[in-house]
Amino acid sequence: MAMTDTDINVKKEPSAPGKLGGGDPATRGRTSISDGVVEKIAALAAREVIGVHALSNGSRTLGAVRDRVPGGGRPSVSRGVKAEVGELQTAIDVEIVVDYGVSITQVARAVRENMISSVERMTGLEVVEVNIVVSDVKLPDEEDEEPEPRIQ
Repeated sequence: MAMTDTDINVKKEPSAPGKLGGGDPATRGRTSISDGVVEKIAALAAREVIGVHALSNGSRTLGAVRDRVPGGGRPSVSRGVKAEVGELQTAIDVEIVVDYGVSITQVARAVRENMISSVERMTGLEVVEVNIVVSDVKLPDEEDEEPEPRIQ
C-alpha cells in the first residue's frame, strides 16, 4: 500500500515541556474592541435602567427625523453614547432623557453602575469614567416627538 501526502500526519515537536505551539493560546495575538462595540453595550445597559425614557444626542426631534428618512441612516442602537477605547481602558459619555418624577441623581447613579458593570464584564476593559448629560425630561402628557413619515 503506497502512502500519499494526505496520509502523512505531521507531528510537531513541543517548544516547551507539556506545551505545543509556543505557549498559552491567550498570549498568541491581540484582541481589539472598537468604540462602536462599547457604545452598543453601554447604550443597552443605559436603556435597562428604570427612569431612562430614551437616549438622546442633542435633539429628540432631529434624531427621530433622521431615523425615519429612507437611506438617511438606520436607527442607531448606540445613538447618544460616545466611547473612547484604549488597549486596557475606556471612557464613556452618554446623553439621556429621563421620565418626569424620577430622581435624576438616582437614575444617573444606576445608569453609571449598569454601564460600568456591563462593559467591564463583556469586554474586560476598565471603565475609567462615565459622563452623563440629562438633556431632557419626558413629561407624562408629552407625546414622543416622532413626526409622521413623509414617505409611505
